[in-house]
Order: sequence, then structure tokens, then C-alpha cells
Amino acid sequence: MKILNPYNNEKAQKNRSKNDDNAYSPRKKKAFGQHFLRKQSVVDHMIEAVSVTSETSVLEIGCGDGFLTKAILTSTPCKRLQVFEIDPEWADYVRGTIRDPRLKVTLANVLEIDFEAELGAQRPWVLLANLPYQITFPILFLVQKYKHLFTEGVVMVQEEVAHKIVAQRGRGYNPSTLFLQYHFEWRMMERIEPGAFVPPPKINSRLLYFKPKMDVKLIPDEERFWAFLKLCFRSPRQTLRNNLKTTHLPIDRLSPEQLGLRAQQMSFEGFLALWQQLVAK
Repeated sequence: MKILNPYNNEKAQKNRSKNDDNAYSPRKKKAFGQHFLRKQSVVDHMIEAVSVTSETSVLEIGCGDGFLTKAILTSTPCKRLQVFEIDPEWADYVRGTIRDPRLKVTLANVLEIDFEAELGAQRPWVLLANLPYQITFPILFLVQKYKHLFTEGVVMVQEEVAHKIVAQRGRGYNPSTLFLQYHFEWRMMERIEPGAFVPPPKINSRLLYFKPKMDVKLIPDEERFWAFLKLCFRSPRQTLRNNLKTTHLPIDRLSPEQLGLRAQQMSFEGFLALWQQLVAK
């Protein structure tokens, strides 16, 4: 792998960032939530948490200036590294500075990508990414849709978001929590302080390890079940009776004790048991 400098002409230097480790890099853009990691130990821990062999493809979402990209290519024997980057300047920068036949940088909005068409032939995949914080959940829902392509991964998210994803009860516990826990195993890794980034964000971040669950419990009428969960959490501090009383669900099948529960007190198994009562014929 060769690290080159494509910003060696006068026009490019006029557009370079003056506040970056690399004097010849494009400017960071607030619109894309660009905060670039600068702590090598964090990258090392991300890579160490997963198993990457010469038959493994790695996906990175948002390469920025290639800090994680370079580490993946130098520290793993991955078969290929696919990067989706929305910013054309940074995509060009990474293409120009990192020369490795395993690397493919695609200029694209990841939320518009058909993973099956783009990644299906190169499975299995491992995801390693510092996710754009403003679209963390949409990206995770996209990964869920194509979870059969992935073996595992580590993502960096906001600290608050990480706690929501792994929550078992209480504040932050919501339908998205239950949906992501149904489809993946999650493990909290290290917390990352703002000083690990350039420019530093105003919040802490957290690494999350995940592994897709391929053998999940059958949910009857699954699409309606997830809609039912949203109704249960409509007013989290209210009881199920209050949240469900205006629906067309046959809540008379539930006991007073069940209707007196609050969604943030309940487990996935508890919700599933209620749902099975409601849809039973």
C-alpha cells in the first residue's frame, strides 16, 4: 500500500484545510457531521474485536481522510475494503493518497445503496465504521435489512445512542432498542472522549460490537407486531391501557395487571407474550 499526496497542485492547495494534521486535505464540512478520529488505540481496538481473514470483505461507511481506512489495510489481510463516502472531495482524497488494490471508494449516499446488489457477491462482510451520528439509526436499520451479508462489526456512535441500543429497561429503552436487539447481539466497548477527534465533538462517543442473530424467535404477523410496539411506547410513562385504548386491538383479552404495565418496564419476551394473546384466533 502506497500513501501519496494528490494535493500537490496550486488549485488544490487553495482549497486545503489549515486546521488539519495534513496540510493538503480538504475542508471538513459540518453538513456531513465530519469529526475525524485521531486516536490510534481506538482504531486498534475496533480491528482487534473482529475476525478478518484473507476471505473477509470489510465495509467502511464514511472514510473521511482515511485514518481508519489505512489501519484496516495495514493491520488486516482482508480480501477487499469497500468504502461508501458521500463527500466527493474526501472520496477523491482517499483514492489519491491510499493506493491498495483491495480498496474501492464509492461516492454515494449509503442510505441509497442496495447492499445486495453492491455487496452480495463478495460476502462475508465485516463492518468497521465511525458512523455519521445524524443518521446512525437509519444506517443500522439498513444493515439489519441485509444482515445475512455480515458476520460481525464494530461501529462508533454517540454515547447516548449506544446506551439506547443496549438498554434493558427505563430511559432510552424504545421500539428501536427492541428491534435492534432482536436482530443483533450487542456489546459495549470503550468510551471515546471528544479530544480523540478533529474537530472535537461536543459529546462522548462509544464503540459498539455487534453480531447478527440468524436464528430468531418467530413473531406472528411480524410487521404488525413492530407497529404494536410503537403504540405501546407512544407515551412511555403511561400504562399500556392508556396507550392502547384508542386502537382497534382486542385489549379486553389482556388482564388488568398486564394493562397496568408501562412499556419501559417490559422485556421483549413480555411484549411477545402480549402480542400472541392479542392475535390468537
